Amino acid sequence: MTGINVVKGTVTPLDQANIDTDQIIPKQFLTGVTRSGYGINLFHDWRYLDGNKNTPDAKFPLNMPQYSGSKILLTRENFGCGSSREHAPWALADFGFDCIIATSFADIFYGNSINNQLLVVTLPNNELDQLFAKVEKDPTVVVTVELSSQTVVCENLTFTFDIASHHKNNLLKGLDAIGQTLELDPQITAFEKQRHSWL
Repeated sequence: MTGINVVKGTVTPLDQANIDTDQIIPKQFLTGVTRSGYGINLFHDWRYLDGNKNTPDAKFPLNMPQYSGSKILLTRENFGCGSSREHAPWALADFGFDCIIATSFADIFYGNSINNQLLVVTLPNNELDQLFAKVEKDPTVVVTVELSSQTVVCENLTFTFDIASHHKNNLLKGLDAIGQTLELDPQITAFEKQRHSWL
């Protein structure tokens, strides 16, 4: 993984709370073992009328042409609740999102996103309201999220967000659980060398 710091782009607004992982990527699409190929099924039950990919729902934000190519998904509290499926951040990333901004995230979804280099940012509702208003007024408005400074900037708006230092470090360096272990390889090697052979 290469690491992530700045995400800059347009925004898809999904103004709804408590979006669970079964809506993000329904269970029938969890058969793959790689991280690619899930984007077409992202929000499947909401994107397609009667579950038919040939009949997209024109009223669903992901199908609206003005939001095509967005890098940032704007949503509300408790995003990613439900099951622990890691396919949820896989599907969001495969669709093209690099960042999710919400009031709050389900804990397991949040951890899965960090491990898969999907930047997850929490902002209070009053700040989200302002971003939603900006996007509604002008779908081409650009939002810049910078992890190093922990800021979200949109025209005259600048918001700051909190993130745990180890999560920030892992995102900036592109580290998953294996990468974190490999960073400690010199210490691990030194420890193993000083251990008695019978151990």
